[in-house]
Amino acid sequence: METVTKRDLVIKLSNKTGIGQAEVLNVLETMMETITSELASGNAVVMRNFGSFQVREMKGKVGRNPKNPGQDMKIPPRAIVKFKPGKEMKERVARILPLIQQGQ
Repeated sequence: METVTKRDLVIKLSNKTGIGQAEVLNVLETMMETITSELASGNAVVMRNFGSFQVREMKGKVGRNPKNPGQDMKIPPRAIVKFKPGKEMKERVARILPLIQQGQ
């Protein structure tokens, strides 16, 4: 399996829609900035058939200091982003398992 970069997405979207790459890049970056801003404001972002992004609280806990394993250190609570895939995405991704196993 390969990694698809933002540049790859821009090229694919441009070829698929006939819109110039500069305009596609602008739309993609604006979309990512808008999603980030909404999440930073505590709002959930839901895109039907794709998935939803939600802000969750990661509770504080006591961990180990990697430089001094005998010493405990307190890890404070923090906000994290969780992505929950939509039904259509889950179904399409689930179909690739046989393809992945064949590639091994």
